[in-house]
Amino acid sequence: MHMNTFFKIFGLIAILSGCAPTTSDTIDWFDGYDATTVGTPTAMQYGRPADEYGTHQYDENDIRRMAVLLPTSGPNGEIGKTIRTSVETAVLQQNRPNLYVSFYDTATNPTDAITGALSTNPEIIIGPLFADNARILRDTKPTNTPALTFTSDATAVGNGVITMALMPTNSVETIVKQMRDDNVNGFIILAPDNQSGHLMAGTAKNAASINNVSLRGIFYYTAGDANSIKDTSQKASLNASRTAANNRAREILGDILTNERLTALEYSNLNAQLEKISRTDTLGKLPYNAILFLGNADDTKKLASFLRYFGVNSRDASYYGTAMWDGTDITSDITMTGAKYAVLPAIDDNFAILYETISGATPNRLATIGYDATNMAIGMIYSDKSDASYLLDPSGYVGTDGLFRLKPTGDNERGLRIVKINGDGTTSDVRSAPINFIKPVYNIEQRHIVPAPSMDIESTGINPNNYIRIPERFLEKYKSKTYGANITHTAPVSRTDAITILPEDDRDPITVSEFTPIKLESVNRSYIDEIEIEE
Repeated sequence: MHMNTFFKIFGLIAILSGCAPTTSDTIDWFDGYDATTVGTPTAMQYGRPADEYGTHQYDENDIRRMAVLLPTSGPNGEIGKTIRTSVETAVLQQNRPNLYVSFYDTATNPTDAITGALSTNPEIIIGPLFADNARILRDTKPTNTPALTFTSDATAVGNGVITMALMPTNSVETIVKQMRDDNVNGFIILAPDNQSGHLMAGTAKNAASINNVSLRGIFYYTAGDANSIKDTSQKASLNASRTAANNRAREILGDILTNERLTALEYSNLNAQLEKISRTDTLGKLPYNAILFLGNADDTKKLASFLRYFGVNSRDASYYGTAMWDGTDITSDITMTGAKYAVLPAIDDNFAILYETISGATPNRLATIGYDATNMAIGMIYSDKSDASYLLDPSGYVGTDGLFRLKPTGDNERGLRIVKINGDGTTSDVRSAPINFIKPVYNIEQRHIVPAPSMDIESTGINPNNYIRIPERFLEKYKSKTYGANITHTAPVSRTDAITILPEDDRDPITVSEFTPIKLESVNRSYIDEIEIEE
């Protein structure tokens, strides 16, 4: 067990180092917890006076213990050290002379580390970082010993193990609400094909139903796999049916120009339409006007590039994302300009300056969450309230990442804002984060989410005749089949830009005639952004 001691200038504080189960519903440790009154959240300002926690009296012989479980060595050592710096910073600021804080390294043998931490009979535990370790702690610790962990997996918490991490459901539900406010009339989901991706898609599907936003399709891709991302983008863009519709429209126009007697005006009009359609490979409106990306920033940029290659860009569908974009270079991608995503409030300036002064590095979200977790733990230890009443205060707290509150089930709620990408490395606030929980912020609990299966796009299909204008006397002769129709319960989309809506016809396409329109230069699309397209 690793051991060290550090000192504060104005006082000495000893730092002694030393498939998923369902969420537990044990509530024994909730004695004294009252969730009936929601008011103004408590501001957790760093360096707050000790008496702000209550009137509890103590002396130096009244030893209070807190254990910290983090990976401070091995491949995740830097992550653990980031949180440890925040823990030490908060402990030093609080300057409790009778507080003993023990650090245990979970990198090599998490079970031994947890056993060692529990052997000191701590009043509260901070950590561990990962879901598997949190499960071990949940299933072995005394029920009345709370723990503030950093996993975002709702199946790993409960029985007094509470996560401080941002829950994915919060981010997804927040951005779907924004889509509702933006009057999105249909959207598709692009998500990584893993447990997290399926759960987030399930959350989005649930949120769409609650907020009356029409979900038109769900597509999964292999995270980080360019070929899978390309194939998924092609399917989501309806490229096959839109290309077939384009070819059929050109075929119809070409046949009329070649085989029919036309006036000079009719010939000119039809030829102009053919030239315009020939400039693109696809035809027809998409049955959605928004795309929700549930993967990380790198995958999102690749998806957006391939979507443009297959004829879908931000003019056709608005882009939306989650907090997974936070702190990435996606804000510098000009092609993502206008995209919106849900994110935590900006990190408190005072903490950012303090952390950078101590560590020489800019704090990330794990640093801020670790800092708030430590202040929460110390606050609980020295509060006049019961442990549950303090930690689970329904009014919540305002920390370095804004508004949050912990829940009896072990998960939490955090107030998120909506930002829009400016394309120059900056974002603009679209909607501020909530400032209290007096009005419910969320309707969805992550532990109740069912993973969503893939879902083909619901569409009335594309009939080429709805996108070209031909003389009325040829309407019956030059009919076309509808491409890409997949209807379950979606209402038909009314047509606004065609002169006549023709019935569907499943006859074989008309053979291309000898008519050759003016040859147009093709667009060189061998490269899209940073991704090479192999034809």
